[in-house]
Amino acid sequence: MKKILIALILVLLVGCSSTNNNTSNETNNVLKVGMECDYAPFNWTQVESNDTSVAISSVDYADGYDVVIASMIAEKLGMQVEIVKTDWDSLIPSLNAGAIDCIIAGMTETPERAQEVNFTSPYYESDMVIVVRKDSELVNITNIQQLAGYNVLGQANTTYDEVIDQIEGVNHMTPLATYPRMILSLQAGEADAITAELPVANGVVAANPDLTIVSFEQGQGFTVDTSVSIAVAKQNEELLNSIQTALDSISQDERLAIMQAAVDRQPANEE
Repeated sequence: MKKILIALILVLLVGCSSTNNNTSNETNNVLKVGMECDYAPFNWTQVESNDTSVAISSVDYADGYDVVIASMIAEKLGMQVEIVKTDWDSLIPSLNAGAIDCIIAGMTETPERAQEVNFTSPYYESDMVIVVRKDSELVNITNIQQLAGYNVLGQANTTYDEVIDQIEGVNHMTPLATYPRMILSLQAGEADAITAELPVANGVVAANPDLTIVSFEQGQGFTVDTSVSIAVAKQNEELLNSIQTALDSISQDERLAIMQAAVDRQPANEE
């Protein structure tokens, strides 16, 4: 009788172990990618599905440059991509808590962030510009110091906000949490200029014909790293290396084409 009971227990344990392994394998086959889904053309939320979008709820879809890059990387890794819509300030905490596997969200590697997470090489690089209203007296400036005395706005906890202090005598406005709110502040006349990376600025003016981009002469603009990289948890070196290998297989021409396509199809700004 004891031998029979022991045999039954072993069978049950093996069965449980097999079930757990299957669940683990299914989980490991999904790449959970965190992003705001509110930062066009890198990422945004829409209500209709298309060839490049990924469902993030029963009614919403994520699309944009980051979504396409995430989908391509997941496919190269033989995984399914899952986009996890996450507030900007919660991205790194969510990564370190294991709620997401990586961050693909137009995030620039900084010394402070590099202490918390690891980064791949940049997957996109651009220039820092400003966006102003078309009827603004700032449309023809060529030097950031010409913004002295004006209201300049950036996004909270990003380089967009940090670079504003490079302007002497500027009125550095309290940063806002999301980029769409920054656009509305500019259109309402509260801000005279908002900072942006060039692809973001291109998307903004494409969707808002009352706005325009101001670039600066060489050596007269912001001093800032505008490259963006993929973040992975410190303890997940294997995933970091796998993502880097997949990323390396996407050519620069492909990346530029993906960004231009994202700019062309992004929705008009809505808050």
